[in-house]
Amino acid sequence: MNIREIIDDCILYDPCRGAVKDLADGNVNVGRVAGELLDFAAEYGVTGNLWHHYVAFLLATDENAFSLACERRTAPEGSLKDVAANDLKAIFELFSIDLVELFGKFAPAISDYTYVGGGKRSRTSAGARVSLLSKALESANDDAAAIDAIADWYSIYGVGEYALYDAFRLISSSGSTEIDLQHITDTETKKLSDLVGYESQKKQLLDNTLAFLDGNSANNVLLYGDGGTGKSSSIKALMCEYAERGLRVIEVFKHQFTSISQLIAKIKDRNYRFILYLDDLSFEEFEIEYKYFKAIIEGGLECRPSNVLIYATSNRRHLIKENFSDRNDMRVDDDEVHRSDTLAEKLSLVARFGLTIYYPSPDQQQYLEIVRRLAARKGINMPDDELCRRALQWQMRGSGKSGRTATQFIASL
Repeated sequence: MNIREIIDDCILYDPCRGAVKDLADGNVNVGRVAGELLDFAAEYGVTGNLWHHYVAFLLATDENAFSLACERRTAPEGSLKDVAANDLKAIFELFSIDLVELFGKFAPAISDYTYVGGGKRSRTSAGARVSLLSKALESANDDAAAIDAIADWYSIYGVGEYALYDAFRLISSSGSTEIDLQHITDTETKKLSDLVGYESQKKQLLDNTLAFLDGNSANNVLLYGDGGTGKSSSIKALMCEYAERGLRVIEVFKHQFTSISQLIAKIKDRNYRFILYLDDLSFEEFEIEYKYFKAIIEGGLECRPSNVLIYATSNRRHLIKENFSDRNDMRVDDDEVHRSDTLAEKLSLVARFGLTIYYPSPDQQQYLEIVRRLAARKGINMPDDELCRRALQWQMRGSGKSGRTATQFIASL
């Protein structure tokens, strides 16, 4: 069977990538192509028919007019539907190709591969989503059923990297208008219930996020408080728990604020809910990026899209370094006339976050309760008085009482 003839019929889709391109060009040994499929299996943790998974991966990552329309849950009609049906019919033929004819002696390993090993959570999660599409196509009895299966998968997961990954990092260059997103391949598996205590804080954050996911009004959020209290962990837990509902998190650094407008333009029309995650946000007096950031949050001419929110964490309540002199209009050691205006400008930044949530350091009783619950989860069997005594000794040598300190103490046991 001539793979080149099959894929040359495609207009919207570009299946001529990677292993398929090598086979279509006919200038490589099939053993090398089999090796590419094994590498793919190891990277994404897939098992079973690797050829089916690989073709499904090509479908899952091909952003075109049809796949994007399905992601938005707008049923394509007319010429677009006809052209897509022609492409998908060809790709389903590629999917159903005889592996013995194609790979010869390598066919058994490819058709029934068993992957044994670990794998990073985000990669294996991406592989699991690809496997769902592959299995749906395997169950399709004809071209029409296969096309329906593909369209259904797009409507649930979307298409491209957003469909496969939950966390991203903004990549931008100083002085350049070009931006890109790099998927984060190693994320922690957390739940809000894993964060001991802070029940009211978690509820406020969760209620706001669920409203956002349901398409209702929601606020930008600032989580502030002492270090190690679970601010960042709370946001990471949301990503893990609600990724299947279309929540995606993009990490943005302070020096990239001038690129946020381009980022929002890139993601505003996608059928996902994006949280722009700004960790450990604060500004020194000489840093003026906060002026630009104020306009991004609220105040610029362009409205913030309904599918984008900003969640920031900080150890500072007002984000910007403050001095007592900011409150004194009578200073004569500089040229500024109204020092109180400086204070008002600084406070206006945090006011643009609709929701601010305070994470205080735990007192001794709360700290020891965190230690007890973490110890129970890890199956540590130690008399309570000894556990508490050692936990208090640990925090005196470390950075004080916090959830992070408790976690580090339990790890030491």
